Amino acid sequence: MQPRLLGLDFGDRRIGVAVSDQLGLTAQPVLTLVRKNLKQDLKSLGRLLRKFGCSAIVLGHPLYMSGDVSPQAAKTQAFAESLRSAFALPVHLWDERLTSAEAHRHLRAAGRPTSGHREVVDQVAAVLILQSFLDARRSSAGVV
Repeated sequence: MQPRLLGLDFGDRRIGVAVSDQLGLTAQPVLTLVRKNLKQDLKSLGRLLRKFGCSAIVLGHPLYMSGDVSPQAAKTQAFAESLRSAFALPVHLWDERLTSAEAHRHLRAAGRPTSGHREVVDQVAAVLILQSFLDARRSSAGVV
């Protein structure tokens, strides 16, 4: 059994949260955390890390299409440092370019009205980020 991973889609107002299954094969949505302040956000994430027994965090890294660091990516890097300090766990920054657009596409394809995307789009983005990380890790390990 693989240690579970927590996947995060970090934003200014919300954090989408996903978790890997116990085999480390798939990512499932957990919730969308409405941000309050750093202390409260870390407290809430700490509860989730304990609840799911996570050994690492995968944090979406919103780079520009060119690969340059965007202002949001700089905020995300600072948040990653806060996570590392608070939990003493590995935090993997994972390229999340186009993840939100893909999340909206998935929701439209599922027949979800656009007006209802706001509540779940961050969770779907967190799932896409974490699933991409899991797939790449499995691929690099030569596991199909």
